[in-house]
Amino acid sequence: MVDQSEFAWRILTRSFLPSNSARALIAYSPMLHARLFKEKQVFRDQHFQPARSGLATTATNKPDIPDIYLDGNPSVDRPLFVQFCANSPDDLLEAARYVAPFCDAIDLNLGCPQGIARKGFYGAFLQEHWDLVYRLINTLHTSLDIPVTAKMRILETKEKTLEYAKMILSAGASIITVHGRQRDQKGHKTGVADWSVIRFLREQLPLDTVIFANGNILQHHDISHCLEKTGADAVMSAEGNLYDPTIFSQPPDPDLQNREYWRGRDGKGGYRMDAVFRRYMDIIYRYVLETSPPHRAPLFLYPDPSDSAEPSPSSKDHLPPTDEAPASKKQKPDAKSTSKSQTKTKPPRTTSPSLLAMQAHLFHLLRPLVSTHTHIRDALARCRAGDMPAFEHVLQLTETATREGLQDYAFDPSKYEYGAKDDGTQEIDTENSAAAIRRCRRPWWVCQPYVRPLPKEALERGSLRLSKREKRRIEEEEKKKQGAIMRDQKGTSERERLDIGDGVPATETAEEAMVCG
Repeated sequence: MVDQSEFAWRILTRSFLPSNSARALIAYSPMLHARLFKEKQVFRDQHFQPARSGLATTATNKPDIPDIYLDGNPSVDRPLFVQFCANSPDDLLEAARYVAPFCDAIDLNLGCPQGIARKGFYGAFLQEHWDLVYRLINTLHTSLDIPVTAKMRILETKEKTLEYAKMILSAGASIITVHGRQRDQKGHKTGVADWSVIRFLREQLPLDTVIFANGNILQHHDISHCLEKTGADAVMSAEGNLYDPTIFSQPPDPDLQNREYWRGRDGKGGYRMDAVFRRYMDIIYRYVLETSPPHRAPLFLYPDPSDSAEPSPSSKDHLPPTDEAPASKKQKPDAKSTSKSQTKTKPPRTTSPSLLAMQAHLFHLLRPLVSTHTHIRDALARCRAGDMPAFEHVLQLTETATREGLQDYAFDPSKYEYGAKDDGTQEIDTENSAAAIRRCRRPWWVCQPYVRPLPKEALERGSLRLSKREKRRIEEEEKKKQGAIMRDQKGTSERERLDIGDGVPATETAEEAMVCG
């Protein structure tokens, strides 16, 4: 993911797994641009931080680094695959040599469908250039001591996808991750991933081929369903992990009291947003800032007494408290006093990828909550990278809102019960997203996936517009259908229709005996 799977988020995702199974989770770095990574030390220092001293030089062997820091830290951040996009084998190899001592594999991104990938000529826009893809992978395979893997999208047909996968494997890829969508399936056209193509690859490729499946992973239950349907060896989650970083973890034992996990009377549940937010903040403090997290009171759990909790902020308390008195609406403040009152201490500028990504991650995590609590959305929008007091304020607001939601649920649970079981065994509807929404929906204080409208729904709502080329293609398909119907109607005479109706076989008339006019 571009700028969205940095160290702190990886550690947060790993933190929900039991210690004995944490190594079963392979984490990927954000996609790194190979040429920029090779050429610019500043770019390397801003995007990959295995040591405090940075990556000034490449290393051919794993060094004994005294100042080991974040990315690839063997005690907390392994196994780790570092992902690059590239269109030059030499650039890719030089970039890979910088990170090879700190990771377990190098992954080549052949699946990015975004416009920037088209412009930069990488990602999914290399899939017509098989010779270049082969050389990119084979260069790493023959020059590095660690494995090379590749992430790809499916092509127009199963057969072409199979040939593409075979070429990638023949170049030396140890693992292929197959995203079950085509290159043009993005944004409102994302639609549903086609697991049947991944299944086809599983059945056609050698048994020892390692395949990771990607696409349609909304909840934890979907993982086992995907493995069953595709026959893949593992499942990758990208967008699903952004909205719910607990997606790989099993729900805790329902018999044990757990303040982090909420479970309704209908059995549906999930990790609480305030709990995940807290963990995320504590990871930032402990690993990135290398300081102790602030002391926090236990999370509210109904029926805890609420009189000891902080009161819910009113509409004028949505900003962090200041010593300045608010100016009267009708009073025009003096220019000098205004400049003094508006002067605030800005947080120091940061280049840490873990700090730069915080706001975007929290908008994903808190999406259902901020849609109903707009003052929290506004407070989060004012946060700046590295401004920990501002993020602490948003956390306080989130905890207050969650407490009120839990109290409201205790008063009237029916308001938050949506039906539909969520065991992950339902067949995927490619025309309507309503069933997926009902299955995944939770109360707004619980982590949950974002279910995108399907293309047909986006068209009906007007949020998706067809291009001229797509309109022509649809018109041509409609004309072909209409032509086939007309030919069928003209090719069946009234007598033939009568013969069909009375069950008497029709007698074919010799062409020479046909009369025209």
